[in-house]
Amino acid sequence: MYAGDQVSFEIISPAVVVMDGRTARIEIDDPNNTTLGPQEFGPFGIAGRTQATFEWAWDTSGLSPGEYVADISIQPDGPTWTETLSLLPGPAPDAQWASATSDCCSLQYITGSLAEQNLDQLLKMADEQAQSVTRQLGVEFDKPVSVVLLPRVLGHGGFADEEITISYLDRNYAGSSPEIVLHHELVHKLDSQLGGDLRPSFFVEGLAVYLSGGHFKPEPLTPRAAALLHQGLYLPLASLAERFYISQHEIGYLEAGALVEYMIGRWGEESFYNFYRDIHYLEGNRSQAAAINASLLQHFQMTLGELENDFLLHLTEQPVERRWEEDVRVTVRFYDTVRHYQQALDPSAYYLTAWLPDSEQMRERNIVADYQRCPVAPENIAIETLLVAADERLRAGDYLRAGQLLDVVDAALQAVVVDEIK
Repeated sequence: MYAGDQVSFEIISPAVVVMDGRTARIEIDDPNNTTLGPQEFGPFGIAGRTQATFEWAWDTSGLSPGEYVADISIQPDGPTWTETLSLLPGPAPDAQWASATSDCCSLQYITGSLAEQNLDQLLKMADEQAQSVTRQLGVEFDKPVSVVLLPRVLGHGGFADEEITISYLDRNYAGSSPEIVLHHELVHKLDSQLGGDLRPSFFVEGLAVYLSGGHFKPEPLTPRAAALLHQGLYLPLASLAERFYISQHEIGYLEAGALVEYMIGRWGEESFYNFYRDIHYLEGNRSQAAAINASLLQHFQMTLGELENDFLLHLTEQPVERRWEEDVRVTVRFYDTVRHYQQALDPSAYYLTAWLPDSEQMRERNIVADYQRCPVAPENIAIETLLVAADERLRAGDYLRAGQLLDVVDAALQAVVVDEIK
């Protein structure tokens, strides 16, 4: 942190503690006698982690570099503790928000980043991917799409809400192709525009994977899903529909994409979309699996269980190729290792609780630090470099070398955990 920053705080509750009605308060011993809060605890991120969130709460403009003591208290009844906050001498690294417009999109980026260096290429890529998505779904975007390009990894490298957010940097340890990720998120935007009462997460993500020709990279969905089943990694559809985002990420997305491919191959696009956009929660029942089951009965005269049996039979009929077995196995392991690294050494990037403040507000206030800065300790750089190398070998089909590199990363992360315990 530099003098002049707008600093945020996350006070995270232990999972076993009930925080209903409790608040957090921060008192900082600075010349302004800053007091923040009380701030209520509530769910945060995809995981709904319980925390008190103070977004851009401490304005350090005009403060001198140095150390400041923060007294933190949980009300009522504690606990209380202190933290030392260090402000580096300013100015902070010189960067600001900028934008550029293509036919489809408005690209938001931070000056001095790789995105600025490759801006012409990115503008062309955005238009190409948007044209591809509009051809696939048969409708134009109703307004320009805002795409925020991050110079750091957050989550798996892509999110879509009011804006699309994708990671674009040299050391992208999450191993995602920017073309595939942008296409995937553009599908989400246009899919949302086309509507539907309930678009279950399973089919939202499955459709995006199917139309993008893969998840993080181009890949054949059905052969890889058959390999997944052959290795005993398959997850039942009903439980996956209910717990999609907290299920094993690569397995869930692969199964969802392969099922959409199977359904469209069996019944055609029109019948699939009629089914997909006609899914509704049952009265008094918030089960997505039950809603899917009801729509399947209406449109295809079969239950979710019957669809799954047919899908599994279809997968068992596919020839299982050794390379796809290895590809699936190492891909699942690679992304598990990426998430392990984030939890251990870059927790703000972990996808279930990633720090993703409002980008539009950030631009209005010209705040870049939340997206520009990331851990740069030697162990971070070393592990991220190894992950990049492992991803390169994985994409090249060198599964043995990819696994060896992941062994090194796992050993390094284990050493970090042991060191923390000591």
